Amino acid sequence: MARFPRAWEIFLQQKDYFPVIVKSIERIHDSTWSMEMNMHDHYELVYMKKGVSVFSVGRDKKTLEPNDMIIIKPRQRHKFSVKSDKNCEFIVLSFFFRDNNGKNMQNTSPDDFIDVTDAEQNNFIYLRLTRKNEIVNVLESILHERDRELEWRDIMSRLLIMELFVFVSRYLKHEREESIKKRSLKMKELLEMAKEYMDNNYKREIALADVAKYVYLSESYFAHAFKEEFGISPKRYLLNIRVEASKHLLADTDMKISDIALSVGFSSQQRYNDIFRKFENITPLKYRKTEKQNKVNKEL
Repeated sequence: MARFPRAWEIFLQQKDYFPVIVKSIERIHDSTWSMEMNMHDHYELVYMKKGVSVFSVGRDKKTLEPNDMIIIKPRQRHKFSVKSDKNCEFIVLSFFFRDNNGKNMQNTSPDDFIDVTDAEQNNFIYLRLTRKNEIVNVLESILHERDRELEWRDIMSRLLIMELFVFVSRYLKHEREESIKKRSLKMKELLEMAKEYMDNNYKREIALADVAKYVYLSESYFAHAFKEEFGISPKRYLLNIRVEASKHLLADTDMKISDIALSVGFSSQQRYNDIFRKFENITPLKYRKTEKQNKVNKEL
């Protein structure tokens, strides 16, 4: 009996089940063709080579263009229709999972077999590929093996679909990491915008909710993200800007303290006094006297 290569034998020993191809076909349909709603117990992978089609899976719709791929999960009602003017050419690969005793595993998913995805869709997995992607190469190899009446054909098909899963897993992991990076960069940009907004508008009576709204984030999420990025809460950052601005006015002008409080964004002198003392361990009035006395001493 033919044996797997040792590397694959070790891999299979670590798994209680493996994917098995039900059928693999390559089809071409014109713009008049459409498929009625259907449902089956196996997975269905569709790779679009040419043309444009629209897939309806449950309540979701997905347009597939050349080099798009979709993996439809079992027992999902689905159909698709050709939308391009020219012929639509695609590869269909149907598969299920089987345990080491030859029993079909109805509830097993690609997510369990290899770390395939944490995809948002519940009914299908979507991939945007390129023509030279290694996933496409494996699909072509599977079709090629199907047409060859050679020894080990079934073994090769099993190896190829496992290789397919490895490549799909790598692809989706990469996409997931890139998405996280993009979200992280975008969030950093939004937080910098929020910081600049506070720098430029601290004199107005703005609140945390106003700043969060400016960058289109919820107040609670914004507060958490801002502190994580800058090591200080946005509320404390805004108060710190106001206190620092008021210190210059106390030392360099003769403005009334009540006017200073309002000019740097505080709603009242009492509120200003309380915050200033909390930050500087001294009252605004005493701070002014100390700074003015220091200037006199320097001039002597």
